[in-house]
Amino acid sequence: MDGPYSTLHYWLVDHPTIKEFEWKQGTTFGSSAFFLTLTVIIYLTLTFTFHSFPILPSLRPTTLRLITAVHNLILCFLSFIMAVGCTLSTLTQMPQNDWTWPICFPSNRTPPTGPTFFWAYIFYFSKTLEFIDTFLILLSGSRSRRLSFLHVYHHSVVIVMCYLWLSTSQTLFPVALVTNASVHVVMYGYYLLSALGHRPWWKRLVTDLQIIQFVFSFGISGLMLYYHFSRSSGCSGILGWCFNAVFNASLLLLFVDFHSKNYANKRKERHDDNDKQS
Repeated sequence: MDGPYSTLHYWLVDHPTIKEFEWKQGTTFGSSAFFLTLTVIIYLTLTFTFHSFPILPSLRPTTLRLITAVHNLILCFLSFIMAVGCTLSTLTQMPQNDWTWPICFPSNRTPPTGPTFFWAYIFYFSKTLEFIDTFLILLSGSRSRRLSFLHVYHHSVVIVMCYLWLSTSQTLFPVALVTNASVHVVMYGYYLLSALGHRPWWKRLVTDLQIIQFVFSFGISGLMLYYHFSRSSGCSGILGWCFNAVFNASLLLLFVDFHSKNYANKRKERHDDNDKQS
């Protein structure tokens, strides 16, 4: 009888749909530049329309909290599955004892096939599911407080990044996928508990983890660049990685700004209150 690990490995790595996955540019569903462009345009158009013209139906607070809780539960669970699935798939697909493979795919010798790329494909489509985050904010009626440029920018550009992972066989994406999905487990877990009326104490931890994730990505990218320039073959998808690096740098700046405005100001307010009391 197969043990729990064997069963898990089959459903997350060895199932034929996962193991035999192949990204064919322009053939696989969602693999065309037209699909990507249309998806981003529709998201931005709907966001701008519903933000500028509050025509979305009003929902009862209990109904909105229930929808929000279900949405966050789905994304929390999906993020966990993607993190585990990509980890197991990477360990299975990489050449034997070549621990540099997840960091530097050999250039021109790493087609977007196999279980690791399957989870990149699932991750790519999970970003369209995250668009619902925006519309839940709009439905909540707190647009001026919560719907920020950072939120819309992140949601509209991250799907482009995921598309490039697949279309360029971008090196280093397994590390980025696992770290990002792991952070999202914490983030959507927080949102889930908040929607259920149990706001955890670790809200700031979510932002801190996101900043740490970006800093880590730059650190591991340094190692990737060492492999890229020290090996004759170089690393696959380096142009896609350049887009990824610029995007992560912009997000890091925006998250640091968000962090300082939200938490530094709160500390200053508490300090001022203490001064008044004393």
